[in-house]
This record gives sequence, C-alpha cells and structure tokens, in this order.
Amino acid sequence: MLSPQQIAQYHETGFIVVPGVLSANEVAILRAATDALVARSAEVRDHNAMFDLEPGHCAAAPRVRRIKNPDLWDPAYAAIPRHPGILACLQQLWGGRGVRYDISKLNMKSAGFGSPVEWHQDWAFYPHTNDDLAAVGVMLDDIDLDNGPMEVVPGSHRGPIFDHHVDGHFCGAIDPATPGLQLDRRQPCLGSAGSITIHHARALHGSAPNNSGRPRRFLLLQMRCADAWPLIAKPAKWEDWADLLVAGEETLTPRMEAVPVRLPYPPARRQGSIYESQADLKNRFFDSPKEAVAG
Repeated sequence: MLSPQQIAQYHETGFIVVPGVLSANEVAILRAATDALVARSAEVRDHNAMFDLEPGHCAAAPRVRRIKNPDLWDPAYAAIPRHPGILACLQQLWGGRGVRYDISKLNMKSAGFGSPVEWHQDWAFYPHTNDDLAAVGVMLDDIDLDNGPMEVVPGSHRGPIFDHHVDGHFCGAIDPATPGLQLDRRQPCLGSAGSITIHHARALHGSAPNNSGRPRRFLLLQMRCADAWPLIAKPAKWEDWADLLVAGEETLTPRMEAVPVRLPYPPARRQGSIYESQADLKNRFFDSPKEAVAG
C-alpha cells in the first residue's frame, strides 16, 4: 500500500497523506451516515456522549463540531477501524506488528463556523510503553488551505513533549509562545475525499477554523501498535481490550522503550472533548471562526 518513499517520509516528518484509500462509494456511505447523525443533534441542547456542539447550536440550526466515537452510533463507521487499506498502511509503518484500535472522533468543521483546534501532541493525553501510536485521519470532503486543514510541524515527533497545562491544570493545548515549537515550519495536510492522513502521536499539530463556504469533515481514528500499553489507565475489561485488536496477534509482553512522557495531571478543569479542555488556554494561535456564506 505504501511506497518506500512514503514510509521514509513518515519516519522523517511524523506524518503522511495517502490518497485514494477509501472509494467514492465508501465516502458517500459515510457522508450519509454523518448527515443522519447530525440530524439527531437537533434533539439535544448540551454536549453529551454523542455530540460536542458548536456555540449557537439550536434545534432549528444544528451545529455540531464533533461526533464522539461515531463507530458506536452507526455500522458504517464501525467498519472503518478494520478497513484493510488503513490496516495495511499501519502495519507497514510498524514493521508488520499487530494493530489495536482505541477510539474515534469525527471533527465536523462545518462551513463558516468550524472551530479551530489549538496546537497539541496526542501523546500528552495518553502516553504508552512505546510510541508506535498514530492517528489516522479520513477525509470525507476535499481539504484545501481554505477549509481548515490539519497542520503538522515536520520532525516534531522526535522532539520533546511540550507542556499542555495552564494554571497548573492540563488543558490539552500548548501556549504558542512556548520556545522551540517552530510553528513557522508547519505544513498542511491536503487531499481529496477518500484520502487519509497518518500522524505520529508525538507530532505537534493543530488546525485553523473553517472560514470557507464548504464543509471539512474529518474522521480521526486513534490507533496503537498491539504491544503498546497505556501508562495512565489499565484496560477496564480484558474482553473489551482484546476486541480492539484489529490486526495481528495478541501479546502480554508490552514493548518498553525510552520515550519522553509528561502525564496529563491534574486533569483538565473542563471535561468532555479537546474543545472544552482547550477553552482555558489564554494565549491562542488560531482565530475564532468567522461566519461565511455557504456555497
């Protein structure tokens, strides 16, 4: 699935874009499922286990910024963590090792009001015994410079784990004035619907608001090598943990590597999603979304 050049690029920069992993029909099915889920948000007023809502959400004009764990709510999404094209890419990057699924989220970035995500490293949320962890992003829409693409600082996956705290509490975001971020080197992840991104859990990334008239729906799957075990939370139930293995063989021998770890404690004052946690960040990099005319 991946060329030697793509594999080398991932290990050098910490991210890649792989075009055409999902077919046009698979994308159409996911879009239809998404529309049905968003329609259900008209029945809720506040964030809940399914929805993280944009400011201004109401029944007459539903505004959803994230669907949490869409695989729990629709069978079309439940199939994606086991998509053979995605698993083939990850196993190539991880030397043929097994793959375990974690969780997913569908970041909506609707036309004209899609919220930004401030700079952060996924690793700050869930350190493991080794750092063969990645997020796979599935593009449900064409993503360009205008509709809020994810941006990554190349090579940051080999650097330090930056402080994601404010006033002594974890907030899931980094003050952009922090020395050493090198945000001027950031690169956007662009592609057509059906493409995927893969970024290393330690890679520094964020995304601007969507100020265009087009949506930017982006499914993120948190994936980990089968021998990477969480450091901050043990599996609550063995059967559920084992069911998350989507490729390869189970192991009871965690692979331990000397990777930098910074624990996410004390926990964020605002719980629910990264959007809520990042609300406490005082110095922000991305502007707030501006209303745009859909087109």
